[in-house]
This record gives sequence, C-alpha cells and structure tokens, in this order.
Amino acid sequence: MIDIVPAFSVFLLIFMRVSAFFVTMPLFSYRTLPAMFRIGFAFFISLLMYYTVDAPPLTINLEYFLLIIKEVLVGLFIGFMGYMILSAVQAAGSFIDFQMGFAIANVIDPQTGAQSPLIGQYLYIFSLLLLLAVDGHHMLLDGIFYSYQFIPIDKISLGFGNVGLVEYVIKAFAMMFVIAFQMAVPVVAVLFLVDVALGIIARTVPQMNVFVVGFPIKIAVSFIVIFIVIGVILGIVQNLFQTVAHTMRDVMEMFGGIK
Repeated sequence: MIDIVPAFSVFLLIFMRVSAFFVTMPLFSYRTLPAMFRIGFAFFISLLMYYTVDAPPLTINLEYFLLIIKEVLVGLFIGFMGYMILSAVQAAGSFIDFQMGFAIANVIDPQTGAQSPLIGQYLYIFSLLLLLAVDGHHMLLDGIFYSYQFIPIDKISLGFGNVGLVEYVIKAFAMMFVIAFQMAVPVVAVLFLVDVALGIIARTVPQMNVFVVGFPIKIAVSFIVIFIVIGVILGIVQNLFQTVAHTMRDVMEMFGGIK
C-alpha cells in the first residue's frame, strides 16, 4: 500500500515543474487554450510521470518548500529558453516589416496578448502549424519528461550562479537574432536594392514623388520575394526546432551540474 504523504509530496513537486513549464513554453502557454485545460493536462502529465520518476520519499518540511521553489524555477526557465529561441520567427518578421514600411502597424497576437509585427505574426502562425506537423509538441513534452535525468527532484541547489550558464544564455539570445537575420535576409536584401533603385530614380527624375511610388512597390516586391523563399524560411524554422531541443537540454545539463 502506498503511503499517502510521501506519494503526494513527490507528485506535487512533479506537478509544480510541469505546470510552471506550461506557463512559459510555446504552444502550451497560449491564452487560446483554456486555463482549466492546461491545469488538467499538466495534472495528468504529472500523474503519468510520477510512476516513471525515481524519487525517494520526501518529508514535508522547510527543505521541501525550497524544493517547490526550485521546481517552479526549473520549469519556468526551461520553458523560457524554448520560447526565447522560437521568438526568432517574430524577430525576423520585425526586420522585414521595418524594411517594408509595416513597422508602424502592429497586430495583437491572440496567442500571447502582446503586439507583434504583421509579417512576424504571419510567419509565426505557419511555424506553429509546422511545429504540430512534425510532432514538435511531443519533443517539448519529452524535454520536461527527461529533465529529471539531469536535474533530480530531490536536489535543492541549481546552477544560477554558474558563469557558464550566464554566458550560454547570452549566446543563445545572440543566436536567436542571428537565426532571425538568416530568415529575413532574402527579403531585406531585395528591399535594400529596391531602395537603391528608388534613390537613383529620385536623383534622375526629381519631379517624381518617390515616397508615394516606392511604398506600394516595396510592398509588392516583398510579398513576391516572401512567396518565393517561404520554403527556405520554413526549412530554417524546422532547424530552429532542433535548436530549441538542444538549448533546453544544455540548460538542463548546466542546472544539473553535468556541464
């Protein structure tokens, strides 16, 4: 017969990590998913993980409350790292919108409730559909499931003071902008050439209002280029999913003191 108090103490720690992971992780943290669904989904995922996690019996004391705080921080940080890398899609859309002239018009993202660029939102929706198509949501769930191999449930200390962890987070943040630039560079480069051509026309034909003529030209050229290179962009996005998995694994290894 299972002792209720030790079993509940272990299950609560697992539930805290999984639910905190769902707060910041892409796809599972969106407002379009009802809160009751997310809580229930986290509950049943935690219940399944309880029978696979090898954890010693835990006593509810002051140290146990420190473990709860640790579990919440682990779930939030791992989910945040995945969200940060996946934000490269919206950053690429911001670069494109700035060159197109759409930077003055943002839309409300129904998933997060925040303002996002027009093209960034367009690419982000396609990225989420691609994430579901390649079973990326299973990969995200695998990340939180295998996190207990790197960060034991009964370990209080974490590597927040690790200099290597801070450097890795900074490098991951910089890598996010590099990936965003790779996705946006075909459109941005073509629009730069369009700007050069419009500048030459403005010098040779001063009577022409380049601003009025150039704005619809840049929009039309942008959509044509996006239509041509959308396959390449989605290929980069698919590699971005692997980057998310590697980043989450490296962060968990640093938390667990493996690296």
